[in-house]
Amino acid sequence: MIKQTYKKWIAACTVTSSLLLGACTSTPPSVRDVSIVPLPNNVQQDSSAFVLPKSCTIGITDSRLAPAAEYLAGILSPSTGYNIKVQDGEGTITLSLGEVEGKEGAYQLKTDTKKINIKGNSYGGVIAGIESLRQLFPPQIESKQIVDGVDWAIPSVEINDAPRFTWRGIMLDVSRHFYSKDEVKELLDVMALYKMNKFHWHLTDDQGWRIEIKKYPLLTEKGAWRKFNSHDKECIRQSKVNDNSDMAIPESKIRIVEGDTLYGGYYTQEDIKEVIAYAKVRGIDIVPEIDMPGHMLAAISNYEGVSCFDETGWGTTFSSPVCPGKDSAIEFCKNVYSELIELFPYKYVHIGGDEVEKTNWKKCPDCQKRMRDNKLKTEEELQSWFIHDMEKFFNDKGKEMIGWDEIIEGGLSKTATVMWWRSWAKNAPSKTTGQGNPIIFTPNGQFYLDYQEDKNSVANIYNYDPMSEIQNAEMQPLVLGVQGNVWCEWIPSRERMQYMAIPRLLAIAELGWSNPSQKDWNAFARRLANQFERLNIMNINYRIPDLEGFNKTNAFIGEGIVNITCLDPSAEIHYTTDGSVPTLQSPKYDGPVKVTETTDFTFRTFRPNGKPGDITTTRFIKSEYTPAVTAAPSNPGLKATWHEFKGNKCTEIEKAPVNGNYSIEDVMIPKKVKGNIGLIIKGYINAPQDDIYTFALLSDDGSTLVIDGEQVIDNDGPHGPREVVGQKALAKGYHPIEIRYFDQNGGQLKMKVSGNDGKEIPFTHLYAH
Repeated sequence: MIKQTYKKWIAACTVTSSLLLGACTSTPPSVRDVSIVPLPNNVQQDSSAFVLPKSCTIGITDSRLAPAAEYLAGILSPSTGYNIKVQDGEGTITLSLGEVEGKEGAYQLKTDTKKINIKGNSYGGVIAGIESLRQLFPPQIESKQIVDGVDWAIPSVEINDAPRFTWRGIMLDVSRHFYSKDEVKELLDVMALYKMNKFHWHLTDDQGWRIEIKKYPLLTEKGAWRKFNSHDKECIRQSKVNDNSDMAIPESKIRIVEGDTLYGGYYTQEDIKEVIAYAKVRGIDIVPEIDMPGHMLAAISNYEGVSCFDETGWGTTFSSPVCPGKDSAIEFCKNVYSELIELFPYKYVHIGGDEVEKTNWKKCPDCQKRMRDNKLKTEEELQSWFIHDMEKFFNDKGKEMIGWDEIIEGGLSKTATVMWWRSWAKNAPSKTTGQGNPIIFTPNGQFYLDYQEDKNSVANIYNYDPMSEIQNAEMQPLVLGVQGNVWCEWIPSRERMQYMAIPRLLAIAELGWSNPSQKDWNAFARRLANQFERLNIMNINYRIPDLEGFNKTNAFIGEGIVNITCLDPSAEIHYTTDGSVPTLQSPKYDGPVKVTETTDFTFRTFRPNGKPGDITTTRFIKSEYTPAVTAAPSNPGLKATWHEFKGNKCTEIEKAPVNGNYSIEDVMIPKKVKGNIGLIIKGYINAPQDDIYTFALLSDDGSTLVIDGEQVIDNDGPHGPREVVGQKALAKGYHPIEIRYFDQNGGQLKMKVSGNDGKEIPFTHLYAH
């Protein structure tokens, strides 16, 4: 096993200042400290340096590495202006294949003052070594134009490294909103930089068919184009209301046909081949998905004999599915996948298999006959019959099947791989591995990158432990790895897609690659900060991390201080106090600001190129300690009332029927409460002393917090896991409190309370009713 130590280097890589290292040049080159994402297993560094010479050559000891060498030359040449050539045998930089301990993708990288050697246990290992070398160079190496005045120097190091998991993936949904082949290539470039090796391409769904199938031309002639739907209209509205061009529909995805404005696009089979070849050079395998038997509206609307009935559309929750009772429908599905399998060389295909509304199957005579003929008792078993039949077809063509975790229902075949996404289906990981099936972790709470990001999102990914979900430790080797999913209903542009995916992608990369024994969130955050300059040079529209140092609401007695920090050192911060949107002409935040009266601040970050980022509002409230009630409550804990709620506003919960009342010890969802949840939690909070208290309310979906009749936190509306923090000054004693919460799909609810010293107060003795 590769040695997992060298803590001295781990500490060193958190330093952000540069140092001077001696080299074989007359003037010692300026060399940055090693700061690589994902964190390598073992790094040893000395005081010398390697300087890239103009005469640099890249040598290969195996002809299979020629694409990797050309890839490396393409990274090093544009910014340096050097004519770097590839040759057989040794070079200034030598790439080789050989024995390197660890899973597929392991590598060794050795540099001294004159030579660089990269050895991988596979082609992917050599690429991983190249990406580490790339990050040793100054960020300007990413420039597409020649950069003058830069020492192209790196420290002399020896890195021995190997991945934790073989699957480190990103899924991109191109159906809801479409991304050109060049935009997909940009994402592949970022994935490669951070050693991610699986690209899951979600090519079709109800909203659009994005891949040419020659046998069925209507799939792209009609299925790839649509009139603006509700998602498009909402994106357009947000682009105007929030002054955010990233939310606008790109004109390149719009065409006018007979007076109608249509949105869409698709890939020809030649486009697909081009992207596959591009990914292969970068060590990335592509997994195609054509989701079935559900999410097929773009197909069944254009061809007869694929759905149960001629009339198609939306049912109660999801669209009309494929009809597994009709031989014509089965033939259609297999014909589509036959063309797909010919295009994609990787061993896996993804069938989807999620969110199938089976109402039509219950009424369809063909489906019911299929169930009788095969002695199937339920429609869930009918779905499994369809999935198994398609899987046998894949296997016969040399492919293995992946499906979303719904494929477990009704029976799981012995050869399928499960992609677990439903965080509320808690038994899915153990059920999958207990049957001996491989699993890929992509639980929506952490890994759905379309969910709105907050200051905890990256840390929640980084600190996630996939192995904790597997009850039997002997089954842990069946965990293939982790994957982030970018669902694009509300992501209309390349810029917005990058904003939503990055920097969370970097946390997924490190979770999938690095040894968990080396986890250190603070060190990762510092290495992450060092990546922003590189990403800016690459023109990647990443999300600038949240401004920190304040809450949504802040209480102060006498005089308050606004003290802001940002993890991104390149971000510029401007603010207003009159409610207007900050511009580059607004006051610039350069240090702490004093407030003596209640003040509303609006902050906005700006990139080095002047492009505006997120808008953040906060209120600093001049306060006095709110008096406590005179009569103390006698019962510990809180009272929760569960309403059968299907809405999306906390203020409307009490209108719904009551399902039950529960006593709870903390702010939480009672164990028996499931399905349509509307909770109204009431009681008192016991303030131990006169103090300013901070309340961090985390919920998925909406929640609100009221104390002493005043709203302290508004976390309302449908959303993914999101924490909102507010403050209130409380006198010692009991104060009436009300928390409202709703969710319809297995959410979460939690509240942390801390005093002015920042220490969390245990819930024991905190609440009463």
